[in-house]
Amino acid sequence: MFNRLPAPTLDPILQVMQMYRDDSRATKVDLGVGVYKDDTGITPVMRAVKGAERILVETQDTKVYTALTGDPAFHAAMIDLLLGDTVPAARIAAAAATGGTGAVRLAMELIATANPDATVFISNPTWPSHNALADKARLKRQSYRYYDAETGGVDRDGLWADLAAAKPGDVVLLHGCCHNPTGTDLTADDWAKMATFLKERGVLPFIDIAYQGFGAGLDEDAAGLRHIAATLDRVVIAASGAKNFGLYRERAGIALVLGPQEERATVSATLGALNRASISFPPDHGARIISTILGDDALRAQWEAELSEMRDRVNTLRSALATALRDECGSDRFGFLADQRGMFSVLGGSDAQIKRLRDEFGVYAVGGGRINMAGLSLDKIPQVAKAIAQVL
Repeated sequence: MFNRLPAPTLDPILQVMQMYRDDSRATKVDLGVGVYKDDTGITPVMRAVKGAERILVETQDTKVYTALTGDPAFHAAMIDLLLGDTVPAARIAAAAATGGTGAVRLAMELIATANPDATVFISNPTWPSHNALADKARLKRQSYRYYDAETGGVDRDGLWADLAAAKPGDVVLLHGCCHNPTGTDLTADDWAKMATFLKERGVLPFIDIAYQGFGAGLDEDAAGLRHIAATLDRVVIAASGAKNFGLYRERAGIALVLGPQEERATVSATLGALNRASISFPPDHGARIISTILGDDALRAQWEAELSEMRDRVNTLRSALATALRDECGSDRFGFLADQRGMFSVLGGSDAQIKRLRDEFGVYAVGGGRINMAGLSLDKIPQVAKAIAQVL
């Protein structure tokens, strides 16, 4: 039967990763893969994570399954990190998931179970898995314009024109901060207008927040999410611990559903049933690391300091690349890079131009010119800026 399987579409990011590995040039630069890297090109284990793991080695006395929705201590720690005291805990159903991706998938399946007729509005561009996961959940989807390539900012006219088609019961998927792939975020005024629009239309907000702490700070990056949560009766959230805790391979994620208190038990049981039908009991080691860090004052302070260092490094690289490009191009046409937030930005460019960057200059970017700022180092910026200026 397997000879009838259609060949899957290859993930463009994974293709770039493989091409980079196959390149023997010492001067090659990987701006494709979406992970944080330090100045040496390594994705380090955070010191706070190692501290939490030492505690777990000494104190953990079982590896038995958690609940179908995961460990309640992880729920509480992530709810506090994401929402603070914005919403009473009695209104929040939570389920641990296999990373941020698993949390998005779990949320999509929950939406499809509750309202299979819903259309999910997804920004264009977006993280490619958003579209794939909506399709796997058999949800209808529609794109809305988000990014203005001319200004490097939000295309507000296009956004509101496209969201005007949303009907009661539909869903709008929003990036909580550090929009992937553009690095262009909604402002406080945008979030306020969005909250009013969603409430008046009866449209469900679904917020994917994978980079909290990489933009302006932990609380600052959650401000839009918290405003939505304080304004609307029902909100769906998917969050990841991969980036801000450096737990990429531990697959620590969580799905939260905010709603009336009387709905919480049913929603929680449904999340558990969806987990049972896919992964059964969720992974716990990464979740336990996170709850240990967030529950220990010294470890939390160390983690926040490390996260600030990572954020400052990325922002320094942004500014340095924007300055180098200004010098190379003789114009400020890439000046928007310094104003964006998070690890990603979109330079633009045709497939031929991106291939030329790769083949001639050893600069690896994803199609459309998405680059990972954390893949840079200060010593590589002149080389990268020269290549971009010549090709784009």
